[in-house]
Amino acid sequence: MAEVNSAAIVVLLTAGSQEEASRLAEMLVGAHLAACVQIMPQMESVYRWEGAVHRAPEFLLLAKTTAACFDELEREVRSLHTYDTPEIVAVPITHVSAPYFDWLMSNAFPPLVSRQAAAEKSAPPPPAAQEGQ
Repeated sequence: MAEVNSAAIVVLLTAGSQEEASRLAEMLVGAHLAACVQIMPQMESVYRWEGAVHRAPEFLLLAKTTAACFDELEREVRSLHTYDTPEIVAVPITHVSAPYFDWLMSNAFPPLVSRQAAAEKSAPPPPAAQEGQ
């Protein structure tokens, strides 16, 4: 087990339906904003909202990602989420196995890195240098 700095984080998110949870998870992993998102089975949340205590079924998402991805992850989740104030809470990972940490870091990276990697993969190869020029 290796100690790591707060570069590796788990982000806790809730969604009001299985469909919303799946949509958020697919978006986060597809955009490289999380290496993995686990969707926990339906649970009951008890919370205070606008001065009253409420109960509602929710799904908990656990997104394994990096601190560098958090701001963009938050923006994307807030833009797609049906809640006015979605839960988006990051918890630092203080200890992790080295192989898992390497996998996490190679699969969740900041948006600029994501865009550069995607551009490099989709860019045509440079034309071959012509002799004598």
